[in-house]
Amino acid sequence: AAAGLGYVGGYVINTYRSYDNFLQDKYALLPAVIIICVAVVMFIIGLIGCCATFRESRVGLGLFLAIILIIFIAEVSAFVLGFVYREKVKTDVQGTMDSVFERYDGKNPESTVVDYLQQQLHCCGVKNYSDWTSTPWFNSTRNNSVPVSCCRQDLRNCTGRLDQPQEL
Repeated sequence: AAAGLGYVGGYVINTYRSYDNFLQDKYALLPAVIIICVAVVMFIIGLIGCCATFRESRVGLGLFLAIILIIFIAEVSAFVLGFVYREKVKTDVQGTMDSVFERYDGKNPESTVVDYLQQQLHCCGVKNYSDWTSTPWFNSTRNNSVPVSCCRQDLRNCTGRLDQPQEL
């Protein structure tokens, strides 16, 4: 389990590099760091449990039980806090994404990330394609269209025009 959590934490940190323009908060990697720390602690606790069982130590098994109970309480607390603050996280991420979409010009590195994200997630805009109508890029192009990255991948001749929303 510790190795699995360590892998997940490492994967999150590695994946973060692709989306770091959207997650400008300095605490965005905190969950991944916590996951890796939990993996290390789980490994140590597992060793304590194995050693206590191997030696048939009552004190060691009692310590192992106490540690497991503390971890269970921490997991329940983390679940409750995650449930309570999920809207705040959603609002913060949406605000950051809105600011990234405001800086979209089709050429800068942030624009490349937006295009990549829309293509990989098969989405357009923060909520939907109409989000693009309020961006400076949309007003500067004056062609009543969204970026081509909003187009469905199975269509070849899509131009991103808003009068053809079935293609987005």
